[in-house]
Amino acid sequence: MDAKRAQEIIDAPNMINVNYNGIPVYLKEVNVSNNMATVFPLDEMDNVQEIDVKGLQENTPT
Repeated sequence: MDAKRAQEIIDAPNMINVNYNGIPVYLKEVNVSNNMATVFPLDEMDNVQEIDVKGLQENTPT
């Protein structure tokens, strides 16, 4: 994923499911200038991490 799409997901009115290394995460914020995002796993809200947006995958409904 790129930083622009990650920001679109944050700004979306509806929840869009995103995974990082196969783990569902919540996108908190994106730094477009360095392609990093602040995320936390949905089941570990205290585990905030800064990660490269390239590792994010959008879950598309089937």
